[in-house]
Amino acid sequence: MDPDIEQSCHELLLRLAGRLPDQVLWRFRDWLGEGAMGTLARTLPKSLLKHNVDLEQPEYRLLVAGVIPHGADWHQVSSTLGVDDVTENRYTFTSGAPDWVNSVDSVSMLVHATLRGRPDVGEVRESWRHGGATEGAGEREPKRVLLVTALSGVTRLTGELQRVLRVLGDEAPSVEVLPQRLELPDYHRAALADSRLVCVGAVETGHRLVPA
Repeated sequence: MDPDIEQSCHELLLRLAGRLPDQVLWRFRDWLGEGAMGTLARTLPKSLLKHNVDLEQPEYRLLVAGVIPHGADWHQVSSTLGVDDVTENRYTFTSGAPDWVNSVDSVSMLVHATLRGRPDVGEVRESWRHGGATEGAGEREPKRVLLVTALSGVTRLTGELQRVLRVLGDEAPSVEVLPQRLELPDYHRAALADSRLVCVGAVETGHRLVPA
């Protein structure tokens, strides 16, 4: 896969966290990690329109760069460009796990075992998302959000961690793998501001995502 196209799609999907439903977003990330660009190009613009997600100009450019080379419908793509400001992050985050999570958290333990000291991985953090109710439909329970910094292989790492979380019972995992030099969206800044450190990989990024 062309690395520029891969990067554009990954960054766009990061920007769509908290705006597209989790059960839709994880599947798009899975397809990207598997290199199924034709499928992603056919379905992503249509899904943005279905869920009334308007894109800002930088996001629109990422969409064009990512899916047009793989046969996306140009009319659908052009229709995603919004005229209004993008809705602000409607979630809150906490670093503490909800009461229903066991004191021995198998998910955190497995993520720690998988990523501790791993090449190309920096910080691994976890936050719990609350809220986001939409007209008559509330979020059923707090949602685990995994935040990972990585130097390379971000789409493959995303897919790998999603599969780990799905095996452990999270049917629509929220895995946010953050490349270097990314201007973080409000959603991710809010999640990181109230998160806890799970482990660190082998990469020294030169700065902490969250001050110690």
